Amino acid sequence: MIIQRDSYLQKLIDRQQNGLVKVVCGLRRSGKSFLLFTLFVDYLKSQGVDDSHIITLALDEDVNEQYRDPDALSAYIRSKITNKKEMFYVMLDEIQFAITKEELRNHDKPIKLYGVLNGLLHMGNVDVYVTGSNSKMLAKDVMTEFRGRGDSIEMHPLSFREFYSHVGGDRSVAFDDYARYGGMPLVLSQKDDMAKAEYLSGLFEELFFKDIMERYEIRLPNVVSELTDALCSSVGSLTNVSKIVKTLASTRKLSVDEGTIAAYLEYLTESYLFKESRRYDVRGKKYFEYPLKYYCADLGLRNARLNFRQQEESHILENIIYNELVARGFKVDVGVVPIYEKNEKGVSVEKRTEIDFVINKGMKRYYIQSTLYMDDSEKANQELRPLLGVKDMFRKVVITKTTAKPWIDDKGVLRLGIYDFLLDEKSLDF
Repeated sequence: MIIQRDSYLQKLIDRQQNGLVKVVCGLRRSGKSFLLFTLFVDYLKSQGVDDSHIITLALDEDVNEQYRDPDALSAYIRSKITNKKEMFYVMLDEIQFAITKEELRNHDKPIKLYGVLNGLLHMGNVDVYVTGSNSKMLAKDVMTEFRGRGDSIEMHPLSFREFYSHVGGDRSVAFDDYARYGGMPLVLSQKDDMAKAEYLSGLFEELFFKDIMERYEIRLPNVVSELTDALCSSVGSLTNVSKIVKTLASTRKLSVDEGTIAAYLEYLTESYLFKESRRYDVRGKKYFEYPLKYYCADLGLRNARLNFRQQEESHILENIIYNELVARGFKVDVGVVPIYEKNEKGVSVEKRTEIDFVINKGMKRYYIQSTLYMDDSEKANQELRPLLGVKDMFRKVVITKTTAKPWIDDKGVLRLGIYDFLLDEKSLDF
């Protein structure tokens, strides 16, 4: 089964031989290895690159365990570079396996692997590509260590556009399947619903225990488990550390301090299972420290974690829109807009309202509300009120779960159906 990931492939092509370490990071099993070892390798071969000049190594495979030692890894790669005048392409998969727990604990000591990668860059005829599933060890630390010589590309599970290009058929049927089983690529190779559910459940356990429990040597695995369940149950809801502590104490009978919860939240986001979105004061042009919203990187994993019990359409729709916006490269915040309403005494009072998403990329900004349906009811007016409370000239958008064609209402708000939004990257500029 081959699913083209054209946008990610193009990013690699654009960065080819740019003198930087290309770091493809993201959730495990989201397609990073396939992108690098299959799609990009095929591209290089189509351009005439010889097999002997493409050096690939998957460090998460047990047969390559010896190369998790940076010295052995360096010796192996250098033994394959037989000509100093011709370009060689080095591709290492899941490089966090070559970083020891001791190196993670000792922040004053440099991580040896980074020296190996830097040394390869200094050879001049080596183009380096790596993948990994931990944002701190890769996207953050590599950038710091290389001081401008690292180039990060975050890869996400399949977008609905990628998913639909493979399954085809009725868009609504495909969307329901996507909303239930998510976009992990190998879900599409499972023969039936039972197989999909079992695959996702097993995958969550693999991510959960291997990437979090073992890597961080978790002392309270039951707390991480309950925290994960709580985040999955409340996607798109405002929360903070103290609220989570109280929730775990009241509903799960777990007594845990705020520092532990804060650390475990960081581990879950570093492993790309969840993403956080901060609240932004649109008028005051500043961020609030708390509370935050958390979204699941893949709804199939989220649903499997909850045994497919909680299928709240509005929250799932919001999570799908969030993931799409992040995959398109937008910085996504939650908007807070003060509006003034008269109370029962006729006095104008300030009320804080929320815009689901305030998104920015370059000079572009959009304000987006997510709702299942939009009509002329009072509820619809409530959805529009925060958007209309923003007085700048950036586009205001409402995305609904409908098949209606895009149109702009008399208030200047763009109305988009979910299918047009997901399948057309330019739909926000209709």
